[in-house]
Amino acid sequence: MIKTIEKPWGKEEILELNENYMLKRLTMFENCRCSLQFHNKKRETIYVLSGDLKILSGKTRDKLRAEIYKQGDVLTIEPKIIHRMEAITKSVYLEASTPDTDDTVRIEDDYNR
Repeated sequence: MIKTIEKPWGKEEILELNENYMLKRLTMFENCRCSLQFHNKKRETIYVLSGDLKILSGKTRDKLRAEIYKQGDVLTIEPKIIHRMEAITKSVYLEASTPDTDDTVRIEDDYNR
């Protein structure tokens, strides 16, 4: 059964969660973005299904690199890497990751979470 979690920037649907991995489908509305964040243990791979998704990533906040990802593009984000996804157009992407569900450290957030 798919679990849907509404977010201020769109929604995430948990397609699978077990002791080995987690698979989510995320929908991000145009001109919205998630928090600037990192994970201590979680490793995630992003696969863009549709849209234009800008992903900021880097080892430190002052050395973030922005890159635009389109349908079929893939990026793996290692633990401790600071990152943020921003939808240039409405974007849908898959996130396959380790099953560390409570491992998000927010640095900055548009929605005061």
